[in-house]
Amino acid sequence: MLKLALVFGTRPEAIKMAPLVKQSAKMDQWETKVIVTGQHREMLDQVLQIFEIEPDYDLEIMSHGQSLSEVTQRVLQGMDEIFENWKPDLVLVHGDTSTAFAAALAAFYRRIPVGHVEAGLRTRDVFNPFPEEANRRLVDAITTWYFAPTKEAKNNLLSEDVDESKIFVTGNTVIDALLEVVEEQYTFTTPELEALDFEKPIIVVTAHRRENWGEPLEGICEALLEISGMLSCKIVVAMHRNPSIQNVMKEFLSKDKQIVLIDAPNYKEFANLLARSTILLTDSGGLQEEAPALNKPVLVMRTVTERPEAVQAGTVKLIGSSKDQIVQNVSALLTDQSLYEKMSASINPYGDGTAAQQICDILNKIYK
Repeated sequence: MLKLALVFGTRPEAIKMAPLVKQSAKMDQWETKVIVTGQHREMLDQVLQIFEIEPDYDLEIMSHGQSLSEVTQRVLQGMDEIFENWKPDLVLVHGDTSTAFAAALAAFYRRIPVGHVEAGLRTRDVFNPFPEEANRRLVDAITTWYFAPTKEAKNNLLSEDVDESKIFVTGNTVIDALLEVVEEQYTFTTPELEALDFEKPIIVVTAHRRENWGEPLEGICEALLEISGMLSCKIVVAMHRNPSIQNVMKEFLSKDKQIVLIDAPNYKEFANLLARSTILLTDSGGLQEEAPALNKPVLVMRTVTERPEAVQAGTVKLIGSSKDQIVQNVSALLTDQSLYEKMSASINPYGDGTAAQQICDILNKIYK
């Protein structure tokens, strides 16, 4: 019997690991335990509720204003205590969070193999995005089984001398999750979203990266105000819960009637908003995978991305965070129909929604 630990602690991790929780539960000879760290709390709990996941362990590490060092320390200590009492055969972590890094390190210290879901993503700039780029490299350094979402991610691992027999290209589990929650007939529970006229252009905006805090975020807000004044559209800004971000956005944008400010909605609500939107303007990583699956053009307010496949496919464009570039690129998409159709019709490179099944089938063969 395979004793499998699935570890996650943030909202994005929970979304991408939820399909694996569901799929692993179908494996007859497995003893699977779900361990959450609570690195995010309210946002994590929303995802657990949507996907009906009951954790076996909850470290509950969340505290206001916690530093990266504090998160790492609490996760490392909490995971070590669990592994001391229940030693799994394999620990699956996801992506590039401090939870993923610290959990993988705790497993390594106990000589427990690590499986890395979404392995091999790289920007080649250790400080961009921060701390995610370092986290994913560190996890890959102590991983046994690598589940790469794309061939590009696999090639990154091969260039770092990872044994090819331990790398599996599976697609990204986020597509599995997305296809499960998007509904053709969906009723929004957020009043501001329920009131939107989706027959008109809708720009959905998210911005939360540390490298965009401060002056860049102010420039993003100024760009949104200019777009609102020159184009016939609604702009929905899904605000990250960090007060430092919300305070800036509310100061700049709250008086504009064409701009709708909402707290980041739950995953199902946001996925269905995205499915009905026109353009996504974001600095997120995961949304670069989700929006193309819904045939939505993505403008990324960053200068580098660890997901170059979507850029190469034409579904994503890197535009940086300068006001002029944001205004210029949004305007082009909303006024040039051929450009819009070219971006929205490009093929999504992140899989067909069977990644979780593929990963479980692979592990079943390895641990049979």
